[in-house]
Amino acid sequence: MRKYIIPLFAVFVSLLFLGGMEADAASGKDTIENNVFIGEVDVSGMTEQEAVSAVNEYVSSLKDSVITLNAMNNNQLSVSVGDFNISWSNEEVVEEALSIGKVGNIVQRYKALKDLEYEKEVLPITYDFDKEAISKIVEEDCAEFNVSAEDATLRRENGEFVIEPGQTGVVIDVAGSTSLIYDYLTTEWTGQDDAIDLQVAVEQPRGTEEELSKVKDVLGTFTTNYSSSGSNRSGNVANGCRLVNGTLLYPGDSFSMYETVSPFTTENGYFEAGSYLNGMVVDSLGGGICQVSTTLYNAVLKAELEVTERHNHSMIVTYVDPSADAAIAGTAKDFKFTNNLEHPIYIEGVTADKKITFTIYGVETRPSNREVSYVSEVVKKTAPEGEKVIADGGQPIGFINVQSAHTGYVAQLWKVVTVDGVEESRTQVNKSTYKMTPRTAVVGTASPDPNASAAVNAAIATQSIDHVRNVIAAVTTDPAQAAAQAALAQQQAAIAQQQAAQQAAAGQ
Repeated sequence: MRKYIIPLFAVFVSLLFLGGMEADAASGKDTIENNVFIGEVDVSGMTEQEAVSAVNEYVSSLKDSVITLNAMNNNQLSVSVGDFNISWSNEEVVEEALSIGKVGNIVQRYKALKDLEYEKEVLPITYDFDKEAISKIVEEDCAEFNVSAEDATLRRENGEFVIEPGQTGVVIDVAGSTSLIYDYLTTEWTGQDDAIDLQVAVEQPRGTEEELSKVKDVLGTFTTNYSSSGSNRSGNVANGCRLVNGTLLYPGDSFSMYETVSPFTTENGYFEAGSYLNGMVVDSLGGGICQVSTTLYNAVLKAELEVTERHNHSMIVTYVDPSADAAIAGTAKDFKFTNNLEHPIYIEGVTADKKITFTIYGVETRPSNREVSYVSEVVKKTAPEGEKVIADGGQPIGFINVQSAHTGYVAQLWKVVTVDGVEESRTQVNKSTYKMTPRTAVVGTASPDPNASAAVNAAIATQSIDHVRNVIAAVTTDPAQAAAQAALAQQQAAIAQQQAAQQAAAGQ
């Protein structure tokens, strides 16, 4: 029996040792063993909450680290990691740290604890970042480094086209750079200041010399006359033509008249001239620009380009047939079209002898025996009736602005296609309604004499321009008659209103 004494004693001692180890582990089961790290953070002896706080504090300290984004042409942008919204995504690693030396059988736990005596255990921190924040920084803050491609262009000199070659562009690939930055920071970044090369993309310009050399055929041309216009309106027409002239549109490109000729300021070459507003002709910067828009509209129709927006004037214009006009008024009314052809088009605008002409050049692909014309048809015509007098308290008595009557129209425009002189199709292009406006006068009513103002206002109530003129003449020539004129005008207004009511009743 003696030969079993030593082995049994050794087992007994081992059990005592392991039991003591297990007791020690049990007593510290809520804290992390010594020599355990999470990333760079020593969490030895910490509780779970203490370890979470320590790692959070460490991650927060990394917000000041600087990442330098390298762009093309030696351009750089320095960004703090905090701007990328750094966060800690694997908080479960604290539970892993807490479990070291406390899981497994007795031998496994003993080995884990012995290993910690000789070598520290480092558990990784997994960082996460806001991709949208990264993308926004790349797109907005690095945009100044982009060198955009410049398309080849045309200009016309002495009746000949001159081709201006394009320029290749180099721009930052926002999506690619965002993914590159995110992947690097989440898989390779060590928490120190660092630099990352952004991804770039090469942009090729549109238009080759061969392609643009084919743009020489007249697809559509149209001319209108503005010989009755004063110097200011004539200047506006010429200025608008200048701003449109030289426009090159590649296939799929769209054109906006408003965007091309605005802003309507003196700095942009405009003058005060008459334009339509609420059924009246008023002076405004750029008055007459609608004739530019209308002339181009007709050239576009002849070139058979795709019109995407067009509006008629509120009242009829005289420089084109009804329904052949194209008004613009801010962004509410614009003239827009798209180059729906397979080749680029070039717009030439010319003014001479108070005539404006737009010619659209391109590559003619339509059969030579096919012709396109446009026919205006008046569907309804409304003659102006009566008169309209409008009081203006901002103008003195004696001011009167009389404007001519305008006939009302409903019209439509037809596109007629003939082949070998035989009509092949007739398609309605648009339908337009123009207001009827009677002869109208705007009359000033401001006066220091209340009787004079009352007399003129009473005269305005008659809606008779001639009567208003007579009253104005009377009160301005002999102010003493103002009260009598006011009373007389009120009587006449009452009679006029009674007659109007009787006529309305008879019409019913």
